[in-house]
Amino acid sequence: MIVSVATSGMLLLAACGAEDKGSSASASSAAASAVGQGEAAGGSPSAGQGLSLLGGTAKTNNAAPKTGDWAVEPGKPATKPEAQRWVQLSASKAGALNPVVVNGAGFTLYRFDKDSANPSKSTCNGECASTWPPVVVAPGGKVFLDGVEKSKVGTVKRDDGMLQVTVGGWPVYRFSKDTKPGETNGQGVGGTWFGVAPDGKKAGGGAGGSTGSGSPQPKPATSVVLFDDRNFGDPSQGLAGKGCQNVARDNVASSLQVQGSLKIWSERNCTGRSKVVNGDVADLATIGFDNDISSVFFG
Repeated sequence: MIVSVATSGMLLLAACGAEDKGSSASASSAAASAVGQGEAAGGSPSAGQGLSLLGGTAKTNNAAPKTGDWAVEPGKPATKPEAQRWVQLSASKAGALNPVVVNGAGFTLYRFDKDSANPSKSTCNGECASTWPPVVVAPGGKVFLDGVEKSKVGTVKRDDGMLQVTVGGWPVYRFSKDTKPGETNGQGVGGTWFGVAPDGKKAGGGAGGSTGSGSPQPKPATSVVLFDDRNFGDPSQGLAGKGCQNVARDNVASSLQVQGSLKIWSERNCTGRSKVVNGDVADLATIGFDNDISSVFFG
């Protein structure tokens, strides 16, 4: 009888041990699965959705052509966002902005002051998203990083359910009036839109395209185009030369495009109020010069 009881006890202990071992294996499997999902997201919790963050460009990673990095044909405006299998983020130079993040096609990417970075939140929807198409990527897609740190990149779910790429927590966008790679027509629009730097900060230091601390100063401009309407809307007038130049139709400009640096003045013969401008300004009201330029100084 004693032998029988002892044998039963040993069988019971063996069964419990097997059950505990099975539970442990199941827990380990779940933990491994969770780790795998984190690695697919590039190790960044904000990336999520199985997103892969890979160093290099789409080309060096042998990404399938025409399957990602949404960009319209040259000369045609961007009008709607489309989720793609891959997106490329490159630290580059565009206009007077250096550095600024561009996509694989060379189009400038922007951030919006009315969004938030902590937590990440996009507030640009509807008509706004047509003018400023968000950079969106499909779940499980890839983001190729060329000069942009992996720790700075993630995604945020938009109100429409799409995943928008973030840099430094800030959701990023294209601008519909940038129709050629390297254009920066969105810089300073409304005093709230700016090119995004690789760390998520404003490229160029803010309105007017002025360079930030540590960035090389732009060369003196030799010409400028003044537009009567904001966002570079016609009619327009050009001005070129050296030194002080009076504007033919003064006090009508609401935006300007310039390669380099110049000083604008509120009165003729370079008198009155002045402001140094480094690069394009899409809305002169943001720097207090809407319909108030009478002369400029080159050099």
